[in-house]
Amino acid sequence: EQLTVIGRTIARMHLVGAITPFKHRVSIGPERLGDEPFAFLKSCSLLPPEVCEPYRTLVDVLLATIHERFAQLPDIEQFSIHGDFHPGNILWGASNTPHLLDFDDIGTGPAIQDLWMFISGDRLYAQDRLGDILDGYYEFREFDTDELLLIEPLRTLRIIHYAAWIARRWEDPAFKQAFPFFASRRFWDEHILALKEQQSALQEAPLIY
Repeated sequence: EQLTVIGRTIARMHLVGAITPFKHRVSIGPERLGDEPFAFLKSCSLLPPEVCEPYRTLVDVLLATIHERFAQLPDIEQFSIHGDFHPGNILWGASNTPHLLDFDDIGTGPAIQDLWMFISGDRLYAQDRLGDILDGYYEFREFDTDELLLIEPLRTLRIIHYAAWIARRWEDPAFKQAFPFFASRRFWDEHILALKEQQSALQEAPLIY
C-alpha cells in the first residue's frame, strides 16, 4: 500500500518537474555520479595503497559497462527530478500522506532515478516492489519501462558516489565523528565487495513490469 502511494506521489512530482527544465542544476547521470567521484577517489589519500590498483581496475570496468547501458537509451526522457529520493526522505503524516524531504540534490535526470531506491532485495521481492510502485505511478503518469535497464547501473553509481561524498568532507570533524569507519581498511574491503556484487547484478536481466 505505501509503495503504491509513493508511486503516485513521485508521478505527481514528475508531472510538475516535466513542465519546466532546470537552468542551473546538474545533469544526473554516469558522469556526475560515477566519473567525477571516481576521479576524486583515485587521487584520495584515504584509499589504502594495497587496494588502490584492484579498486581502480574494478571501477573502470563497472563505469564502462554503465556508460554502455546509458548509451542504449539515447532518447531517454530527462527532466527535473528529486535526485535523491529514498525511504529516509519521506515523513508519513496523517491518513498515510507522504511528505517529501531533502531537495538539495535536485537535478535533470530520468524518472527511474527517483524510483529505484525503493526497489531492493532478491529478484522476486524486488519485482513485487517494482510492481507496487509502478502501479501507483501509472495512475498519474506514463513510465518508459526501458528505463528499468538502469536500475542496477544507478545502484552501482550510488555506491561509488557515496564513498566520494564522505571522502570530500573527511576533514570536517563532524564527518569523522559520523563515519569513523571510513578511514579503515575494512570499509574499503566492504566497499569493493559491494561493487563486485554489483558487477554480477549488472549481468542479470533487468526487472520487468
